[in-house]
Amino acid sequence: MTQRRDFLKTSAGVAAGTAVAAPAVWTPSARAQTWDNEPEKGASLRVLRWSRFVQGDIDQYMANVKKFTDKYGIEVRVDNESWEDVRPKAAVAANVGSGPDIILSTNDDANLYPDKLLDVTDLCEYLGAKYGGWYPVCEAFLRPDGKKWIGVPLGASGNIIVYRKSHLQAAGFEEFPKDTDTFLKMMKAIKEKGTPGGFALGNATGDCGWTYWIVWAFGGKLVDKDNKVVINSPETIKALEYMQELYPTFVPGTLAWLDPNNNKAFLDGQVSVTNNGISIYYAAKNSNDPKLKAMAEDIHHSALPIGPVGEPTEWHLFFNQMIFKYTKYPKAAKEFLRFMMEEEQFGEWMKASFGYVAHPLRAFEKNPVWTDDPKATAYRDCVKNMRPAGYAGSLGYASAGAAADFIVPNMVAEAASGARSPKEAAERAQKRAERYYKI
Repeated sequence: MTQRRDFLKTSAGVAAGTAVAAPAVWTPSARAQTWDNEPEKGASLRVLRWSRFVQGDIDQYMANVKKFTDKYGIEVRVDNESWEDVRPKAAVAANVGSGPDIILSTNDDANLYPDKLLDVTDLCEYLGAKYGGWYPVCEAFLRPDGKKWIGVPLGASGNIIVYRKSHLQAAGFEEFPKDTDTFLKMMKAIKEKGTPGGFALGNATGDCGWTYWIVWAFGGKLVDKDNKVVINSPETIKALEYMQELYPTFVPGTLAWLDPNNNKAFLDGQVSVTNNGISIYYAAKNSNDPKLKAMAEDIHHSALPIGPVGEPTEWHLFFNQMIFKYTKYPKAAKEFLRFMMEEEQFGEWMKASFGYVAHPLRAFEKNPVWTDDPKATAYRDCVKNMRPAGYAGSLGYASAGAAADFIVPNMVAEAASGARSPKEAAERAQKRAERYYKI
């Protein structure tokens, strides 16, 4: 992750320093929402979160932490780790019953140890009532029983298309394709022009998420609504056969790509199309390198193409905020998350991080980060439109385990590379998933 962090560094606080205060996004009726919680005297907190991918994120996050400490007198220690390192550390903390009071993690990690997490229903109901409600996927992840919230949604890093417009135009495409058939034609055309695309096929926590899109786009899914494993299906086979045609258009090496690789390949000019958060554009736009500055003008974003199912099938990297039951200061921990999610803090954080994390609450659709730069707009509705990796079933231990085991990404990679036929890859995925889903 160091490599990715290094080339995403920008001059100090570029985004944060240029942010202009925006009008409050809540409604008069929302102002009436009340919150009654008094932090414990002498409280202190430790927070573990994933390392930033845009500098404005951590700059503003820490500024908000300071505001919290100044207001409440509660010291907050914040540790940063890569996504890959946060997950096992959270699991260890849950198992041994000690560690950070609050952990910001990914996807449905909270469903691996829900009994170890503090009930935050009161906090989530307060925030939802004040800010227009949570998007449905937030409840799927963190309110799996439809009653109790086991974590506070933070949002998601949009996992959409990043492309060089001039390269598409040189290959005969004036806009990014809206359907999978045209997308395949475009990928073949840019490969012939010497400006190929590339998508991560390794065990990348965030950037392998496009593999779910391609399966869903053809009607495949890991499980049905009753949590019965159905990945070995005619629809999945069609998706994998499509993948066999698509993979030869990729730049070499994508089978080993993790989260830093497509950023570096794109900014180095090795690929002209990939999937990612807004961090690639952010890095180019705020770089002191004239070549990257020029590239920023050519960078555009688009939703992933729609497949035969006829509707968007988006997957994005979901972020949660978990308070562990072992904390000595549960009220202080709740107060910290409430403070960080209020518009005064959360809105400024979104602007400073340039919308790298799309909001989980509907009221934040109005934040100017989504319109001040039109290239950010494509990321605005990511949480609204997304599906969880455990689609179309309910989330829990099984979905979290299957996602952490990269069953769907591995299946797509195996078929793409020819390591297994589409049928063999789907059969293996079925058997692997059934180990988690025991009904």
